Amino acid sequence: MKPHPTHSHAERVEGPVLVVILLTVAGFAGAASFTHVKDWTLNNSPQGTGQWFGWANAVISELVPVAALLTIRRRKRTGGPIGYPMFLLIAAVVLSLAAQLAVAKPGLTGWLLSAVPALAFMGLSKLILGTTPTPADEPAPPSVAPPVEPTPAAPASEPVALVPVESTRPAPVVPVPSTAFVRRNGTPLTREVSR
Repeated sequence: MKPHPTHSHAERVEGPVLVVILLTVAGFAGAASFTHVKDWTLNNSPQGTGQWFGWANAVISELVPVAALLTIRRRKRTGGPIGYPMFLLIAAVVLSLAAQLAVAKPGLTGWLLSAVPALAFMGLSKLILGTTPTPADEPAPPSVAPPVEPTPAAPASEPVALVPVESTRPAPVVPVPSTAFVRRNGTPLTREVSR
């Protein structure tokens, strides 16, 4: 049964739209989180620490979860273990959330608004990981019986001589003399047929 043409058209449109939305959310969440981590690092570093340190922490805190997310997707496709990359993803999100809450205006509203980038990243991660086909979701390949190995024949107790066949033509018919059909008492087996 062919899919309805509008379904394939809708899927072709939805795919790129979803990618644009995901990239936009990831970009803004990353930028806000990047700024919070950089500010938090610089506010809590010793006097004289260069700006580069804040930038370095921000870059690390944003790229580690992205790398972990990509590794998780790849390992889910290949059936590999995802424990360590999942740990790195969670640790990076917790660090980002801590930085965002630390620079937030004190109070529930300030914390909630400041936590939006980390929450958006976690939601985005769940969305991306949820669309990855796992081996259990994929259709099973058709079952094919394994090839049967021939078992060796037991050796014969006596060797068998092979007789070559020279021709496939029928053997010539040789007339048999009537004397060949005689009973033990000497009488012929056949009667004379009168003509």
